[in-house]
Amino acid sequence: MSKIQHRSLYLEVADRLRELIEQGELAPGERISEKQLCERFGVSRTPLREALKVLASEGLVELLPNRGSRVVRLTLKTVKDTYDLMAALEGLSGELACQHISDEGIATIRQLHDTMLVHYRERELARYFQVNQRIHEAIMTASGNEVLQEMYDNLSQRVKRVRYSKKMTDDFWRRAVQDHEEMITALEARDGKRLGRVLREHLCNKLEVATLSGVIEENEPRDVATG
Repeated sequence: MSKIQHRSLYLEVADRLRELIEQGELAPGERISEKQLCERFGVSRTPLREALKVLASEGLVELLPNRGSRVVRLTLKTVKDTYDLMAALEGLSGELACQHISDEGIATIRQLHDTMLVHYRERELARYFQVNQRIHEAIMTASGNEVLQEMYDNLSQRVKRVRYSKKMTDDFWRRAVQDHEEMITALEARDGKRLGRVLREHLCNKLEVATLSGVIEENEPRDVATG
């Protein structure tokens, strides 16, 4: 990874740290070595610590009083609670999108869907996930509700490392594609109630996939340092 150049330095550092967490290079519960990361990124401790505060506000990092910081562990309850709230927001976004989206907007999402199907047939999981995410983001944007989008983005960031699990089975993958087919049908019919229902159920079903990620703990972890 190259040294960081100019921009808002602490935001750039936050982006890099976010990637390391999402990719699993910084594991759940792992203490964050400020010295190693400063050397790796070529920055001082000040922008690094500001970046850690950003990630703490996103729920990715836990700041430990007088003991540095660590990557937040994800428990099954935390992920379920987050998914429940995200599902409600996604459902509302679908209902609003059907009220506000233009014909061009629907056509764009249809094109994304068709591209996603190509990646599904070619078994290109990483590319499939990228387009899948763009579809959900496009529906969210089409809702026209900026507060809803902000809340959803914050929650999504917390569970991104498990939401797009590379360990998804063929059966889960097939079911996810079927959900997306129904989403597009509802969107093109501008059936807000149906789209909202499909979006809510689709995300709740993903909890099963999330448990395959290997980074979710069954119970609340105990802090070893405090007993």
